[in-house]
Amino acid sequence: MPRLLILAEDAHEFRQLIEAAHLPELEIAAASSPAEALAEDSEIVFGEARFIREVLPKLPKLRWVQSMSAGIERLMDPALRRDYVLTNARGVFGAQMSEYVIGYLLAHERRIFERYHAQRELRWDRHPGGRLRGKTIGIMGVGSIGAEIAASAKHFGMTVRGYTRSSETCPDVDAYYHGGALLDLTRGCDYLVSVLPNTADTRHVVDAAVLAALPPHAVFINVGRGSAVDEAALLDALETNKIASAVLDVFQQEPLPEDHPFWTAPNLRMTFHTSAVSTTEDLVPVFIENYKRYLRGEKMMYIVDFERGY
Repeated sequence: MPRLLILAEDAHEFRQLIEAAHLPELEIAAASSPAEALAEDSEIVFGEARFIREVLPKLPKLRWVQSMSAGIERLMDPALRRDYVLTNARGVFGAQMSEYVIGYLLAHERRIFERYHAQRELRWDRHPGGRLRGKTIGIMGVGSIGAEIAASAKHFGMTVRGYTRSSETCPDVDAYYHGGALLDLTRGCDYLVSVLPNTADTRHVVDAAVLAALPPHAVFINVGRGSAVDEAALLDALETNKIASAVLDVFQQEPLPEDHPFWTAPNLRMTFHTSAVSTTEDLVPVFIENYKRYLRGEKMMYIVDFERGY
């Protein structure tokens, strides 16, 4: 009988939902921290990557890890073992992150922030707003999350460009760009959105050249990983009006230090790695489906390629 270790701060909530599913041939243990985990006999781990990293050396029978997040950087260290199947939760967060991105696009076009400031200043502001229809959005990374953003953008009548390593599977992307064609994608984009993971290939890919290729009215949004952005280049682009605005949910260092210039950068909106929040109700169905496939010996969803890092 496979033994599952649930390893998360709210592990017991996850346990209740999994037990309620009455999965066959499954023995379940739950721990709220690595210190509490009795891991030696566990064949499967479902948990937070930060905790899983700590217990990896203590899992001689490990065959499969289901991460509770889409980002799995903590498990990509080449010094860590890779003799197991790793799956992540990349299919869970697309709808939330699409709402986040479209929300900021609408706020920018409809001048929501400006109108609020006008209200606070008792100033009647009749400057016309814009619209998303007819605008062009470039999406860097068209996996499950990027595909959700693309579908939402098409709903609003936008032209969608997609930048990927090689795949062209999203029907809502009007034109694909690969490899060295990133500048071709950015030229003429009204909005550029990064959903890129943290890999060696994506580090600082949004650099001064990419930002310079955008038109001055463009807005850059990052909901992927902070490492994809050259922060000094972005700060310069904002301070010199090379782009109109930026929205950042992720940063190279989190929490962002209090002395970081982003806090006071002009036309920068910040949130705090909150564009999508995982819940037990979202994550448990992913585990359940993958467990059923695991028992049947079928290919599981969202398998991570250790070499690619996603």
